[in-house]
Amino acid sequence: MPAYKFEALDAAGKAKSGLLEADNARAARAQLRSQQLVPLDVTAVLSQSAQDIAGGSFKFGKRVFNSTALAIWTRQLAGLVSSGLPLERALTALTDEADDPRQRELLAHLRAEVNAGSPFARALAGAPREFDDVYRAVVSAGEQTGQLGLVLDKLADDLEERQELRSKLIGAALYPAIVSLVAIVIVIFLVTYVVPQVASVFAGGKRALPFLTTAMLAISAFMRSWGWLLALGIAGGVATLLQMRRNDAFRERFDAFWLTLPLIGRLSRGYNAARFAGTLAMLAGAGVPILKALQAAAETLSNRAMRADAMAALVQVREGAPLASALSGKKRFPGLLAMFARLGEQTGQLPLMLQRAANQLGAEVQRRAMALATILEPLLIVVMGLVVMLIVLAVLLPIIQLNTWVS
Repeated sequence: MPAYKFEALDAAGKAKSGLLEADNARAARAQLRSQQLVPLDVTAVLSQSAQDIAGGSFKFGKRVFNSTALAIWTRQLAGLVSSGLPLERALTALTDEADDPRQRELLAHLRAEVNAGSPFARALAGAPREFDDVYRAVVSAGEQTGQLGLVLDKLADDLEERQELRSKLIGAALYPAIVSLVAIVIVIFLVTYVVPQVASVFAGGKRALPFLTTAMLAISAFMRSWGWLLALGIAGGVATLLQMRRNDAFRERFDAFWLTLPLIGRLSRGYNAARFAGTLAMLAGAGVPILKALQAAAETLSNRAMRADAMAALVQVREGAPLASALSGKKRFPGLLAMFARLGEQTGQLPLMLQRAANQLGAEVQRRAMALATILEPLLIVVMGLVVMLIVLAVLLPIIQLNTWVS
């Protein structure tokens, strides 16, 4: 039964709006009249925003659920379903509690699809940007096994752990990024404004300026004359790189090179491996067939080179190879993952062992990120101090030289 968004007037002339379900627009108006309301506008949610809901994007491409909101909503739905509430009533309760109108429209669409007899996973497929393939695969497995509440609870755990790991990585990189940005702004200001103002006083003298002052004045002149061209070139290079990354072959080569970088490469490899292992553990634990679980887990990898390795491992598993041996041949994946996969296959506890691998890899990524941030913070301050010291020396050296001449 489709959902309709309405605007109406009550007996006192007050405007009211909301959502209701009806077979068609005429039936929706009839429902409003039976409630002593005068319908002003009745619009089918799908006819007005089906394209938006299906794509998961609204104005300016904004999603209905961000990662945090999706984890919270999944946890709420899991709690309601696990308590014995039918899925339709759980969706109705969450629709009524939603503050965002776009969330209410999306949830009303899901509720209408479920009420019409559609499986919940198929209803979620109408909003692929909000609910990705992994999310829908887990929900489908929960429906097929009759353990939707338990599966949704595990899915909420996975979303929260993934969000926590991402937040810690962003937090570790935020302070060095801010310090670097401030340092660049200060240096540009000193070089383009302060140095010329002070050092140009000595430029007209007959005696030669110190080498450091001369070099700093040359850098200052270049920045003032051609700094805009340098900034334009950097922006153009970044834009060209982003455009080239849209090519799959180049993206895979670039991501493979990224993994070879000394510190960032190890962090990227660990983060992607942890995400891959966690997703695979969740899907396998929910009862999803291993081939389908491998494909869905591979698609969550942001690094295309590791994704290609995961898809190659999928081919080997499809041909009959054990998961552990297929992963052990892929050197971009940490050996820890293959080791835990082998233990899981030997003990018959593959989901549990994969989850342990994901936890260990995630903890290692956090430790390395915090250690890197701890090293970078004082290092950036020292580098910034050295640069400022050179600029100050470039200004002071002519003054010291002048005092020497006078004495």
